[in-house]
Amino acid sequence: METNRIDITKVLPEECITHIISFTSPRDACRSSLVSHSFNSAADSDAVWDRFLPSDHLELISSAAAPSVSQELLPMSKKKLYFHLCDNPILINNGTMSFALDKETGKKRYMIAARGLSIIWSTTPLYWTWESLPESRSVLYSLISVAK
Repeated sequence: METNRIDITKVLPEECITHIISFTSPRDACRSSLVSHSFNSAADSDAVWDRFLPSDHLELISSAAAPSVSQELLPMSKKKLYFHLCDNPILINNGTMSFALDKETGKKRYMIAARGLSIIWSTTPLYWTWESLPESRSVLYSLISVAK
């Protein structure tokens, strides 16, 4: 019995492959790029990676504490922007928070600086005191991770 195999890259236009890949995950999109030249081209398209970026990513980038951040990030391809936001958190909220993406899922990750928290009993030394740390350790220990 002979089986006929159909090469879907010859049957489906690249736009269809792009649309299909956009419903997967960032990891699957990267893996599918290894299948063929057509899949590689589709998996690298802005249409795919725009689906993995949060819908408010432009707002978040424009609210960066450093104005040069938006000028640096907005010209990037969507794929490059996605991975940049995974590996390089940006400061927002006047530097009291940072924003990044989770590489596996694309979910937003926020870090809140300890001084940005409002703790009701923070003025009562019995419950809470601020201690100074050496500068190199203070940034590390003054952040609390919050996932959303």
